Amino acid sequence: MTEGLTIADLVRADVDDLATAFEDWPKPRSTFEKYADEAETGLRDVLVARLDGQLAGYVTVWWSPRYPLFAAHGIPEIRDFNVLHAFQRRGVGTALMDAAEERVAQRGCRVVGIGVGLYGGDGYGYGSAQRMYAKRGYVPDGAGMVIDEMRVEPGTNVYLDDSPLLMFTKELG
Repeated sequence: MTEGLTIADLVRADVDDLATAFEDWPKPRSTFEKYADEAETGLRDVLVARLDGQLAGYVTVWWSPRYPLFAAHGIPEIRDFNVLHAFQRRGVGTALMDAAEERVAQRGCRVVGIGVGLYGGDGYGYGSAQRMYAKRGYVPDGAGMVIDEMRVEPGTNVYLDDSPLLMFTKELG
């Protein structure tokens, strides 16, 4: 792990730091309050990364995904994985993904799922995530594009924002 990097479960006190750090992203405070509630009830695990004491990013593991393929097979989903721009390319994302996958394996799950947006680009976009997931051994689930947990049928016109996803799975060691 990167020197000075810690990863810990979300505590209620982290909500203020997360809301402040991600205020320029489409991440309202209510998102982090909801995550804290879900973490307390066991619906979601939220892992928070700090580098030299500064908030660097977070990732969540959703234990009961609504995406039909994952739900039917009991596949937990890594969701909402974000590393602040100032901390990217410093091992934070890799450490968060390692911790999330380890958490899933500790629960006895052999497969984990994840969705990724379709557009790339520098800064804001999914290009880095697309490459990272492929390098980590994630493969497309074969359903094609998904919006709001449902497969998009051929011939459908789609607005390319954060909603369209490709869903991937990985078998854990």
